[in-house]
Amino acid sequence: MYGPDLGMPHTRAMGSGLFELRLKGMEGTARVFYCTLSKRRIVMLHLFIKKSQKTPLKELAVALRRMKEVRDAHAQGT
Repeated sequence: MYGPDLGMPHTRAMGSGLFELRLKGMEGTARVFYCTLSKRRIVMLHLFIKKSQKTPLKELAVALRRMKEVRDAHAQGT
């Protein structure tokens, strides 16, 4: 209904088609990086528990690498 970008405070665009979904639970705050492959397909790439205000570069690098892998595989299949 709303597409991949729900907007703040639920999601945040990270650039290059990568988004961050913000989830709060009793154990703490989790983040899920995701991207889209087509208008209606959303792919969850990486989940981690956030312990600081800034997004760790290591976690961002994992998500960007996986997004490239997923998009490359999707392009070969079309």
